[in-house]
Amino acid sequence: MATDHIRYDLLAQDALRGLVRKVLTDTAKSGLPGEHHFSISFRTDADGVKMSPRLREQFPQEMTIILQYQFWDLKVTDADFEVGLSFGGVPEKLTVPFAAIKSFFDPSVQFGLQFETIEAEAAEAPAQPAKPAAAATPPAEAATAAPVETQDKPTGEVVRLDRFRKK
Repeated sequence: MATDHIRYDLLAQDALRGLVRKVLTDTAKSGLPGEHHFSISFRTDADGVKMSPRLREQFPQEMTIILQYQFWDLKVTDADFEVGLSFGGVPEKLTVPFAAIKSFFDPSVQFGLQFETIEAEAAEAPAQPAKPAAAATPPAEAATAAPVETQDKPTGEVVRLDRFRKK
């Protein structure tokens, strides 16, 4: 199999993280439209994650936050987002780099993205075929990037990027 020198997996992951960045930027400017809200899981041990020592002790590897009713001061840059949330009645400020995000889910419309971690060593390994960097998957109940309509009701279909790759 040919080596992917272009690294489509990395390009796709970056594009999908850009989608999350755009959604959060719009939310920071205009608030959450309609019933939309977000569940965001991220690696707390990733470079650039800023959180209190109390939260870091409680969530040493991964954390999921919900942006719905009680969040404030959402600020988005090209590299990360910052948000105020309350944990057990204690206000906290988090900074999360987009590269640390593991999943993004909007349950109001059953849309979700799950990101794979791509290590630097893997990016340099020439003989390995590239794995998809991100794919729409169903966190909890049926989240998808492309819901498939049926006659009765919408259902979800998991879409994997490697599905479209020539073998």
